[in-house]
Amino acid sequence: MTNLEDTQIGQDPFASEEEATLRQAVREFCLEEVLPITRDLEKAGRMPRELFRKFGEMGLLGITVPEEYGGGGAGMLQLAWVIEEVSRIDAGVGLSVSASNGLATSHILKYADEETKQRFVPKLCSGELIGCWGLTEPSCGTDAAALKTRARRDGDHYVLNGRKSLITHAILSDVAVVMASTDPEKKGKGISAFVLDKSLEGFGPGKHEEKLGMCASETGDLVMQDCRAPVSCRMGEEGEGYAQALTILDGGRIGVAAISLGIAQGALDASLKYVDERETFGHPISKYQAIRFKLAEMATKIHGARLMIHHAAMLKDSGKPLRAAANMAKLFATEMAVAVCEEAIQIHGGYGYTKDFLVEKFWRDSKLCTIGEGTSEVQRMLIARELLNH
Repeated sequence: MTNLEDTQIGQDPFASEEEATLRQAVREFCLEEVLPITRDLEKAGRMPRELFRKFGEMGLLGITVPEEYGGGGAGMLQLAWVIEEVSRIDAGVGLSVSASNGLATSHILKYADEETKQRFVPKLCSGELIGCWGLTEPSCGTDAAALKTRARRDGDHYVLNGRKSLITHAILSDVAVVMASTDPEKKGKGISAFVLDKSLEGFGPGKHEEKLGMCASETGDLVMQDCRAPVSCRMGEEGEGYAQALTILDGGRIGVAAISLGIAQGALDASLKYVDERETFGHPISKYQAIRFKLAEMATKIHGARLMIHHAAMLKDSGKPLRAAANMAKLFATEMAVAVCEEAIQIHGGYGYTKDFLVEKFWRDSKLCTIGEGTSEVQRMLIARELLNH
């Protein structure tokens, strides 16, 4: 297996000493704790709880959460750095770290009442609890406003029925944020958001998905069958759930872009190592212009994606509008990662197509990023909408 040692490319020259130390600590942890088991995680199809707890102990599952709720009190930029570093080693683990920070925890923190925040957020930050976020359904992904899950008011409770699909941590999670329609006639404006404890009767996991890549991050279904949830589980007012979800997705798309950046950087790391070791006609293949041009193109695309991601993250941290920037970063970085990983396999030749080298895994992992949290086609649609204002 290729040794993914550090390269100078990828370090942020504007990071403070404290931030650089955090990034290096994440890098060393992943080299020691994740790299040796990355193939085992892929076969298992999920991260073990113990690994979640280790990330929690390092403060990496609640980086942007205020300290009073057990988080690190940092910003989206710092979170993007962490996600990139984890994904340089294993993008499935990077996806789990990104989802843990950016979906369920962020939604509860932003929209739940104080009692609910105190109940769940500190334990999500520590890794004691694992969260998931349910929007996608078997019959609707891109057209999320057309979801079929229903929440009917019944006195002091809601009765929920429906199925969520392709949900990260669906099986392993302890708590879920779920979007359900409380007024189907209003479509998107009739969707509400609920935070549900897995201990609720009628609520639990469904099918576990076997995936092409990102296998260390478990994906599956959530099933609600006459699940009775107290009214206090609703976040915000009825009908606000869809708008809440769109806001959460803005940050989530920066996270997916950062995963893509880590994948591409990992593929470049592996390629830089390989070209100095592999010889043809008596010379390392790094001496050949065809190879050098590939490396230059890969590094340039990675650098461009990094700048776009950091720009979107800084907009979020400053409270400025970020939807267009987040969508652009997600579109560019995800498609860049697929292209870079294909070149990495080409550089490795026949070995790149074998499981002895991690570039084949990077390639498989990269494809999900162009699909999850809004396909490339959706990103283009949303970017155009921002440009045209309609």
